Amino acid sequence: MTDKNVRFPQLFLRLSISVTMLSAVADRLGFWGKNSAWGNWENFEAYTRKLTFFLPESLSIFSAYTATFFELLFPVLLLLGWKTRMAACGSCFLLLVFALSMTVALGIKAPLDYSVWVGSAGAFLLAVQPEYFFSIDQLTNKL
Repeated sequence: MTDKNVRFPQLFLRLSISVTMLSAVADRLGFWGKNSAWGNWENFEAYTRKLTFFLPESLSIFSAYTATFFELLFPVLLLLGWKTRMAACGSCFLLLVFALSMTVALGIKAPLDYSVWVGSAGAFLLAVQPEYFFSIDQLTNKL
């Protein structure tokens, strides 16, 4: 496969991972309204407590804030194409933690229904790319 054949699929993967993660954050902040997975922060905290049942409540709440921070940081970096490899690795491991937590707490069906495994695998595939097209990284490498 030539570089020319990879450019748009790679960009599509980068953008789809970004938009998907940002949509999840928008949901927990109430931007998607009542017909959504969480609809507000309180519901998201309750869901996080389910996934992190093995943690004390204070650490569970902290993990909700930490996950949200990284779920904002990584997709913004991916959208810009800046520090793309780091953002893709971070997204891969964040989604992997989500998938494993969902599997342990809720069973295998939940992460499969939400394609969390696919998102993690896609981020991993993005992380191992030799070059990032249509990105700030590409521009800075040329300089």
